[in-house]
Amino acid sequence: MTKKKNIAILFQAQKPPIQKGIQKPMKPGGYSDSGADIAYSLKNKDLPIITPVENPDLKNDYDWVFPDTKNGIQSALDKGATIFWLNTVLFKDHPIETFFDGKIEIVGQQPKDADLYDDKWRTNQLLKEQKLPIPRAKIFSKKNLKNNSFDFTFPIVTKPIRGRGSQGVHVAQNQKELFQLINELIDSDKYGKEVYIEEYLSGQEITITVMPPGKYLLQNKEERIHSYWSLPAIKRFNHHNGIAPYNGTVAIIENSSILSDSEQQKDEIILISEQCEKAAKIIKAKAPIRIDCRANDNGDYFIFDLNMKPNMTGPSRSHRKDQDSLTSLAARKIGWNYEDLLINLLEQKWTTPAANNG
Repeated sequence: MTKKKNIAILFQAQKPPIQKGIQKPMKPGGYSDSGADIAYSLKNKDLPIITPVENPDLKNDYDWVFPDTKNGIQSALDKGATIFWLNTVLFKDHPIETFFDGKIEIVGQQPKDADLYDDKWRTNQLLKEQKLPIPRAKIFSKKNLKNNSFDFTFPIVTKPIRGRGSQGVHVAQNQKELFQLINELIDSDKYGKEVYIEEYLSGQEITITVMPPGKYLLQNKEERIHSYWSLPAIKRFNHHNGIAPYNGTVAIIENSSILSDSEQQKDEIILISEQCEKAAKIIKAKAPIRIDCRANDNGDYFIFDLNMKPNMTGPSRSHRKDQDSLTSLAARKIGWNYEDLLINLLEQKWTTPAANNG
């Protein structure tokens, strides 16, 4: 299905630039673990993977992936890479854009789009303008802490504007807790000088992965899908203080499961899946996005977090058999194992524009 071209996997080697005083936190290891999972799995399928060392060690993540710096990318090019899998945090003027020449191919988002929609406030306001269901929310800073007001009741969720997973996300039960959490987030110097707050939704939480239009192998048959489409929804449970814990702390398989066939066919699940597909179309996603949704007391679902980079860990290597991701869990429901998922994602690669014109 996929032509044998040389593939290099990039990982995040440094923090992204600060945006309006807001710093997106960096995952320890910069996704080198999932990058190694991807590289190892594709190599197992006899696809031509380029690695920094000739005989990569199964358990050494960095043997399988290149840093997303100019030197790292150039090193992969020198070794013959023609396809770059951007398993990293992207931003406008990311080093990969220096190498856009109309020839290399990319698996992942446009850096400028990832940068734009990584801002939760901006993205959710855009989706709200497009009549998609978004929880009520506001921005707080220390300057307007005392004079700010909001028209929704406690509990209230606080979160970074450019966050990563559930890092820095908390639930406040009253105004005293809210102001304390806001001050702590700002004073930590990890997330910037403003905090995103939104109404807490008490119902079931689900995660939906939306795939871009393209050519896919479904039930051993090649199929061209012309619109954005969603994988089956994943149910989240075992929350800590109302928030789903970060998968680096609690493995996905311990707090997530696929919805049953009857649950998938409920009107509210079908509706929110369609709304997530609309969101992907609005932002013109070039690769899978993961959208977290949660129901209110009435069972109506709202989109509360659009993730431009879904986690892509997989149970491919012997010491990581519990390292599923929400997307790979959803893919299994349609008959794809982890390797099948990766091969189908690889098929959605796109050719870079020439002359670094973005």
